[in-house]
Amino acid sequence: MMHQDVIADSGPLSAFESKSTISFIEKAKSSFSFIFQPIVSISTGQCYGYQAQQQFNNQMHFSNLDNLYEEAQQLGCVNRLVLVIHERIFYDFSRICRKGERLFFGIDKQIQLLSEYKLQQALELMNRFGISPTSVGLELTERLLQTCSNVFKTAANTWLHQSNILVIDKFGSAGGGLMTLRDPRIKMVRLDSGVASEIVADERTRLTVATLVNHAHAFNITIIAGGVTNQGEFLACKNLGVDLAQGSFISPPLTADGVIPRSYVDVTKANLHDRRERQNDVRLLRDEMTVFPTVSVGDPMSKVFDTFKSEKEYAFLPIIDDRQQPVGILREIDLRDVIYSRYGKDLLHNKALHRGIFDFMRPCPVCDINTDAEKILEAFSHAKNPPGVILVDGYEYVGVLTAASLLRVINEKNITQARDESPLTRMPGNRSIEYHISTAFEDRSVCWSFVYFDLDNFKPFNDYFGFRQGDRAILMFSEVMRDSLPCNKTFLGHIGGDDFFARLRDVSPERAEIMVASVLENFKHAAESLYDDESRTRGYIVGRGRDGIVKEFSLLSCSAAMVHLHAGDRLIAIDRLFTTIAKLKKEAKQSPQHLAIEIMM
Repeated sequence: MMHQDVIADSGPLSAFESKSTISFIEKAKSSFSFIFQPIVSISTGQCYGYQAQQQFNNQMHFSNLDNLYEEAQQLGCVNRLVLVIHERIFYDFSRICRKGERLFFGIDKQIQLLSEYKLQQALELMNRFGISPTSVGLELTERLLQTCSNVFKTAANTWLHQSNILVIDKFGSAGGGLMTLRDPRIKMVRLDSGVASEIVADERTRLTVATLVNHAHAFNITIIAGGVTNQGEFLACKNLGVDLAQGSFISPPLTADGVIPRSYVDVTKANLHDRRERQNDVRLLRDEMTVFPTVSVGDPMSKVFDTFKSEKEYAFLPIIDDRQQPVGILREIDLRDVIYSRYGKDLLHNKALHRGIFDFMRPCPVCDINTDAEKILEAFSHAKNPPGVILVDGYEYVGVLTAASLLRVINEKNITQARDESPLTRMPGNRSIEYHISTAFEDRSVCWSFVYFDLDNFKPFNDYFGFRQGDRAILMFSEVMRDSLPCNKTFLGHIGGDDFFARLRDVSPERAEIMVASVLENFKHAAESLYDDESRTRGYIVGRGRDGIVKEFSLLSCSAAMVHLHAGDRLIAIDRLFTTIAKLKKEAKQSPQHLAIEIMM
């Protein structure tokens, strides 16, 4: 027993280790290697860090992790094996990482087999390879969090004392749900790999993840989407406010010996258009935010006191790490009892008591400055009495949005939207439509479809049944548009009267034609309910046309003119788009399908 304890506590190969242990360790080293899955910021596309993933050489001695740990357990050298694994992870990461990038690796198997997770040895290895402990995150699955609480608490508390990150991996696979987020040690959550695809396919999953994101941001917890395989999943996660993403859409796992890209083309393309459409919010946020002075996690309390003393107008200070990323706030009110007590300030300066910034840190919502103002308001409202929201750009601190500033941003945005939107349908008006057309023309990375909808026989219908029924018809069509066209790929607008507009992003012309045809068909059937039984049975009404002649008019329907732009370089001016739509409107009115289409190269 004593012999095994010496082995477990040893670092490099030791004379006390048996030949079987030494042989096992050498075989283990040749059996596995690590690949690194890039994790990127959803809003900027910048690489945030890498998840280390262990892979095995099937032609060598061990084919999987279970076989490896099983033999280590039999030999009593699990801790020795853990050191070998850590050494390989840190060595390979030190070869690929750039300033500010983080490393994440799982410790589920190690926690299950060790009586304690000896982090000091891991910290010594990090120091050997020049890796800051604040750049490393430990990953535990949600299931392990629920079943191995004692070991987890020991590891988590020790880890966080070193200012590290604790990540819950495969969130959503073990049924813990929102209750898991209550643990104050958790700083990041990775969604299970199948969640991204379910967000696109299932409305309930979408609502569930939206709720999760709001609660997580209120606790200053970062959300990672794992297993993102395509642009649709990426943008769906982005629209819900997810912070980071990884998966085959971004990049396959990389080796330390391979070429490490500095940018990810597919992410940049996906973000290009979306970022343009958020520029107005960014401008408002930058105008209203205040750049609060900050303190760093390693600063002594004396610096905190000096900062509050010299910056009296600030009631709290953001706390940032060595990567300029916020980790919480320090409130002046929380220090008053200590400062004004008889020996309070001296006690804080006493290093033997180990009291520092982390002992007074409080959570605060953190949002990227490229986030919609409404989502920032949601994060703020889900937090418990927050003094404001910390804003970041690419995860670096840029400023603070106080409660009053956030209200001013929302108010200004509402006023701007109210000036432009239709008072009847609450849809964006002509200014927004022109803006979305111009940004689409600038973005050549994807194809676009522009659709002009015009109700047929609306004037005689309005004259016959009155303006109230006419308003119902216009509202009905706006609802049919919203129900028939996918919200994640579409911008909808109300030009005025019975004219509407839709812009479809990254939809093939064939698919766009089907979608527009469904709008026309759905409205035609829905509009029958607006007529009396006699008119509906007859199939027409009698009224006076624009030419003043009394004649029969068919029941309400809609015509559509659609122009499709392919991706790539274009030599087309926006003016040509408008003249083409005007021409197609006339053709659509004469067409049996009430639809006219032109594809512009």
